[in-house]
Amino acid sequence: MSSPTQTEIELQAAAFRRLQKHLMQDRTDVHNIDMMNLAGFCRNCLSRWYQEASAERGIEMTKDEARELYYGMTMDAWKADYQTPADDTQKEAFDTAFKENVTKG
Repeated sequence: MSSPTQTEIELQAAAFRRLQKHLMQDRTDVHNIDMMNLAGFCRNCLSRWYQEASAERGIEMTKDEARELYYGMTMDAWKADYQTPADDTQKEAFDTAFKENVTKG
């Protein structure tokens, strides 16, 4: 696979920023547990991937700093403003999704 062109990189970055905005501002009603159960990733996954990419480039970033990029605020503030309790069915599905998508390897 060839390296992406600068234009492709810029378009990918623009699409990524739009996803980030969508999750931070447009769809605060969509909970991480639902994203994980349906898609196998959530805001925390995105922040972890960003943190890992930063580390690969020698840029230090804490988990909390990375998460603020996907919540638009601290995770505690997000939870207080938007998160509702998960029911038992959601929790059970999350355990499965987490094992399949995050802890495999």
